[in-house]
Amino acid sequence: MGMSGPVGERVRWGILATGGIAATFTADLVDLPDAEVVAVASRSMDSAKAFAERFGIPRAYGDWASLAADEDVDVVYVATPHAAHRAAAGLCLEAGRNVLLEKPFTLNAREAEELVALARQHGGFLMEAMWMYCNPLVRRLADLVRDGAIGEVRTVQADFGLAGSFPPSHRLRDPAQGGGALLDLGVYPVSFAQLLLGEPADVTARATLSEEGVDLQTGALLSWENGALAQLHCSIVGGTSTSAYITGSHGRIDVPYGFFFPEHFVLHRDGREPETFKADPAAGPRNSLKHEALEVMRALRAGETESPLVPLDGTLAVMRTLDAIRSRVGVRYPGEE
Repeated sequence: MGMSGPVGERVRWGILATGGIAATFTADLVDLPDAEVVAVASRSMDSAKAFAERFGIPRAYGDWASLAADEDVDVVYVATPHAAHRAAAGLCLEAGRNVLLEKPFTLNAREAEELVALARQHGGFLMEAMWMYCNPLVRRLADLVRDGAIGEVRTVQADFGLAGSFPPSHRLRDPAQGGGALLDLGVYPVSFAQLLLGEPADVTARATLSEEGVDLQTGALLSWENGALAQLHCSIVGGTSTSAYITGSHGRIDVPYGFFFPEHFVLHRDGREPETFKADPAAGPRNSLKHEALEVMRALRAGETESPLVPLDGTLAVMRTLDAIRSRVGVRYPGEE
């Protein structure tokens, strides 16, 4: 038995958690004419009420289960810290809600597999909030690569680092919240490489660990059976250019800044003048999360249980790579084997 889809054209959203990314996403959602934010939940009723007032949301819940049980909600956006993703999304899926789950999908591949199994068992829609995959310019770049614009992909380089400094109490430094550079920031370079090349055959990595045991910066080298390589880096102790480069047998693509929400990229084909592809100003601000929301709503209306842009098998493959990197560098979270 599948879950019921949205009534008519409107899609009714519930927001689970009230932090920064929840506010950013909700602000973009309320701008969409066919999206309606009908409920918000937090473990603190005060936080839920304040968030509801800020965005004009009719219902506020002081616990997650009440939101999960709200049958007037078509889809729940889960925006808790990573360590709570498995519990929060699982609660919603079991109660018959569709779910958009913030990245990284879960702490590890085992938790990710459990959620995917739950969604498939209940016939529910589930998608990782990997907004990069829904970005129109990133989609154009991936299409060009798939169509052979630069020949066979030989190397991918990508980085994402923030200068910090983050105190030990910050979620990015807290093992109990799945802290560290890799899960928060490294998920983007890994997802970018796997968008173009799929799951790697082999993973090597090195990291600088904090006293708490999370990675302050990590470098990974991924390799594929066809000889392709990816050099990836993430950091919470140094601001990087957040750029990406794809080299192929007949050219390359340079994404100079903000590769996961690019302003433009440059295609260099051997023997031809470079071509610049720019983001369409009509598509809204570069940092808009609306493309992700629109894809969820399109899929729900079409009765799809996953998005072809962010397929669950791709999300599981990224989680396996993140697990492999963590095992190489020795980062374990509380409760993991």
